[in-house]
Amino acid sequence: MRSAIQASKQPRLVYGVLFLALVVRLWAISARPLWYDEAFSVLFANKGPVPMLEGTLGGTSASAAEEHPLLYYTLLWGWMKAFGESPLAVRLFSVLCGLGIVGVVFLLGRAMFDERFGILAAGLAAIAPFQVHYAQEVRMYALMTFLLIAATCALWMGMRTRRWGWWLLFGVCSALAQYTHNLAAFYLIPLALTPVLRRDWLSARAMLFSGFGALLLYLPWLLRLPAQFAKIQGSFWVDRPTIAHLMTALLAFVVNLPVPDGWLPIALFVTLLVVTLALWHTLRIWRARRLDDKVVRRGLWLLYLAFAPPLLLFVFSQWQPVFVVRALLPSGVVFLMWLVWSLGRTNMHGAVQLIASALLVTGMLFGVYQHATYKGFPYSPFAKLDTYLADRSSSGDVILHSNKLTMLPMVYYDRALPQKYLADPPGSGSDTLAPVTQDVLGLRADADPGSAVGEAQRVWLVIFERAIGEYQNLGYGTHPHLAWLDNHFELEDISKWDDVLLYAYVRE
Repeated sequence: MRSAIQASKQPRLVYGVLFLALVVRLWAISARPLWYDEAFSVLFANKGPVPMLEGTLGGTSASAAEEHPLLYYTLLWGWMKAFGESPLAVRLFSVLCGLGIVGVVFLLGRAMFDERFGILAAGLAAIAPFQVHYAQEVRMYALMTFLLIAATCALWMGMRTRRWGWWLLFGVCSALAQYTHNLAAFYLIPLALTPVLRRDWLSARAMLFSGFGALLLYLPWLLRLPAQFAKIQGSFWVDRPTIAHLMTALLAFVVNLPVPDGWLPIALFVTLLVVTLALWHTLRIWRARRLDDKVVRRGLWLLYLAFAPPLLLFVFSQWQPVFVVRALLPSGVVFLMWLVWSLGRTNMHGAVQLIASALLVTGMLFGVYQHATYKGFPYSPFAKLDTYLADRSSSGDVILHSNKLTMLPMVYYDRALPQKYLADPPGSGSDTLAPVTQDVLGLRADADPGSAVGEAQRVWLVIFERAIGEYQNLGYGTHPHLAWLDNHFELEDISKWDDVLLYAYVRE
């Protein structure tokens, strides 16, 4: 990639975009604590490849373990061996993947159109808050996106040059993307159909061989996929999506979520205005029957890759709900490239183009600021709470977490502090940490408060405030864990740590 950038006409500008991407991704990267998913990534990867394999493929078909493939966790394990496990260190791996995404966007944009297009598309990818968010998170989504955008670039170059090296790269990137996240398939299927839709039969034949090679590489994990799918069918927290979920995806592509309630109408207005203008001018081009124009066909291909994977995932999720917006990050990247094309290559009026571009960039910068300054759920002050409990708890006290969402982050920040947590209701949407995975982590959940507390004279209960509210909304007076403690202990103190509540109980 470095030689390709240096061969460009404006290498300093390209490096400037990459530097901007780095600065934005490093901004406030340590301002928020690691939350549950990130803490799980670190604690799980820390165990090494062999225990992770057992923690992923162990258990019965009806209760498979960790549902994600192991490429990201394995790479993170190696990264942590080299750079440590501090919040900054573990997040830097995703930053590196995020920079790779921006670089590949430049290369793909230049190959499809010209250098100016590549720089503009990379510039949008550099500041897009949706991309920045997951380039700072200790999860597999930035790696998956990098691999899928690299596969997109390889496919384009393969169709253009007819060289088998590109099709080999496509097959390798596709297989690695599937080893990173199972939902990568929902982007790969529309992508692989490209030669057929273009009626490019030579490329279709090359795709067939390349896809077969990718399938062979993925076969060891593919054989295990039914057990992983059984876990999702048995217990997964995602609801069946509605049209509102597609609108949420569009908001994420432009300004990211969450946004403050007062700003949501403005964010929605900016998103709808920019997308409507882009769609209208795309439709005008299509109705003008300029499909023989290479620039037009390439823009329509970007539109297809931006919207076909989300729609495919949406339709599939009506049968088995797996619609998670972050799995659409690759389509979010292509969406940005389509916006650059529609705003700059469809003869849009200059004033309209300027206003739409200004609103788009302003909305993205607002999203980046909101992401950098956001302090709400689930980013709670877990390290400070660990310190507080270490100073005030005594030998024989029980530090009890209502569930795993507070337990794992606090274990990450203080692995020497004895803590317990209660199991999720069996079969519920939150029951996502299988017993075999708990064993690998060395963090077995207790079935109920009584077995967790035993004969302890003092209990410290850690619980999210929203968890109490969820039960109250269902008509309960309080959370059942609090109700049990109220019946067996005397409440000594309550302290609030942002959106986490700490209850101190002493035995009556």
